[in-house]
Amino acid sequence: MQQNFDLIVFDWDGTLMDSAGAIVASIQGACRDLGLVVPSEQASRHIIGLGLTEAIAHLLPTLPEADYPKLVDRYRHHFLSQDADIPLFDGAERIVRDLHQAGFLLGVATGKSRRGLDR
Repeated sequence: MQQNFDLIVFDWDGTLMDSAGAIVASIQGACRDLGLVVPSEQASRHIIGLGLTEAIAHLLPTLPEADYPKLVDRYRHHFLSQDADIPLFDGAERIVRDLHQAGFLLGVATGKSRRGLDR
């Protein structure tokens, strides 16, 4: 493998980890828990990649900011309950391992906390 660069940075959610379904289910579950309008799957997928505050503002523009922490708490509850079962995309682990063994420096870019990425 010809090496024109030393560093490869991957996005985590949606690139290495197939988390879209879990994110959508968590958004919808959090809204359901709080008696809010449940966004469609399409609308929920559209905000993937945004921070939670930005996602809430986009999905629920009439929700008072004072209620954001409750929604974030319920989102995290739903997401963490399935976090350990979210799969990597087929072949992702092999590709990362092969690139590492080939001598590339590898990194991850994500909006997750370090604790969330480690989990």
